[in-house]
Amino acid sequence: MVFSSLLFLFRFLPAVLLIYYLAPGFGKNMLRNLVLFLFSLVFYAWGEPVYVVLMLFSTLVDYINGGLTGYFVHRGKKKAALVFVVLSAAVNLSLLGVFKYAGFFCGILNRAAGLKLPVQELPLPIGISFYTFQTMSYTIDVYRREAEPEKNIINFGAYVSMFPQLIAGPIVRFRDIAVQLKERRLTWDKVSYGALRFTCGLGKKVLLANNAGLVWTEVTGYAAGDLTMAASWLGLLFYMFQIYFDFSGYSDMAIGLMAMMGFEIPENFRHPYVSKSITEFWRRWHISLGTWFREYVYIPLGGNRKGKGRTFFNIFVVWFLTGLWHGASVNFIAWGLYFCLFLIVEKLWLLSFLEKLPGIARHIYALLVVYFGWLLFAWEDIRGHRVFLKAMAGMGKAGLISTQTMYLFVTNAALLVILIIGSTQIPKKAAAWLCGKNAIVAEVLKAGFIAAVCLLSTAYLVNATYNPFLYFRF
Repeated sequence: MVFSSLLFLFRFLPAVLLIYYLAPGFGKNMLRNLVLFLFSLVFYAWGEPVYVVLMLFSTLVDYINGGLTGYFVHRGKKKAALVFVVLSAAVNLSLLGVFKYAGFFCGILNRAAGLKLPVQELPLPIGISFYTFQTMSYTIDVYRREAEPEKNIINFGAYVSMFPQLIAGPIVRFRDIAVQLKERRLTWDKVSYGALRFTCGLGKKVLLANNAGLVWTEVTGYAAGDLTMAASWLGLLFYMFQIYFDFSGYSDMAIGLMAMMGFEIPENFRHPYVSKSITEFWRRWHISLGTWFREYVYIPLGGNRKGKGRTFFNIFVVWFLTGLWHGASVNFIAWGLYFCLFLIVEKLWLLSFLEKLPGIARHIYALLVVYFGWLLFAWEDIRGHRVFLKAMAGMGKAGLISTQTMYLFVTNAALLVILIIGSTQIPKKAAAWLCGKNAIVAEVLKAGFIAAVCLLSTAYLVNATYNPFLYFRF
């Protein structure tokens, strides 16, 4: 079940909100946490009836390990506590390794060493990379005394499985939400903000990402001999917008749903396509993942405290793992190392050089680097990259442009303008200006916006045959 489906919007979500709001909030939100936990299991089991057991197993393992870690830490026995931190990490990484990476690494060993290890491709449990990172961070934070162990398994289960951010993030660390699990309050301001934020995300996903994806799908469906230079550049541009509006849309919906239940969780995107360097881009894109790797990999390895050589090695490790986290394929690793290279070069000298250039030049540089990065990300099969690179270089059989390409551009020109404006801060500033005029006008505009986007999204979904979930593999 995904957020951008009629089943979720008109059956699951109304049911869970109705029962959640009817549940009393006394006893440190015990009943509401139970409702959230049970509905989250239903949500996950709807598409993963077998793998819900895997998530429950991971929840139980980390609940026990976190409790034992806290027990020994509070008694000053950090070596004993470390045993359970390592055990937690070993179990979580083993699950991730078996279900996500076993086939990939067995294939590499077979080719490199001439072995004949059986390569069994297991169905990937949806969201496994998100919830395993969350549960690992819990035990580590308890060991660092940055969080107290959760004694109530229902509360902990609700944290691990909470459906708003279970399958596409943001990655929420336990210390960011521990107090809210017990002390949050439902207010009209939170609920109305959540509804508005969820609607923004729904519109991003259904009305923008899906339509951008249709253009990308059409271009990638061309035979190699029909792919012109202009079509390849245009298609990749639409893919660039599709992946942004898809992922940021899901993050907005998650933040909105959590707010509707009284929670506040961190932002995951801050208009990354306005960046003027790759360093800035990765401070704005998938913020929760970058924060996780910084807190639990980069800083423990030494960060930037042990000289340039060690700093660059640490950056390499983080970006190798970032690429691998996105998928068990060479192209994702190459994508991670591609950005690693630019981040290191920027640290060495490029950032100081860029600061001397006009803002528009720095912005164009950042966009071009990101643009070609998505070319690496788009296909696991290297042949897709080759075909597109040849066409983009003007070396394809179809030449520079064709009437088919012109028609594609003309029919999607308005969409492209909306995508460009929508990826900037212009809509947010315009909304703030309009809503700042008068409180009553602001409420009317918000209600009208929610109604219009929901109506248009529903109309699209009723007739849509194209509604992909890009982050299923994570």
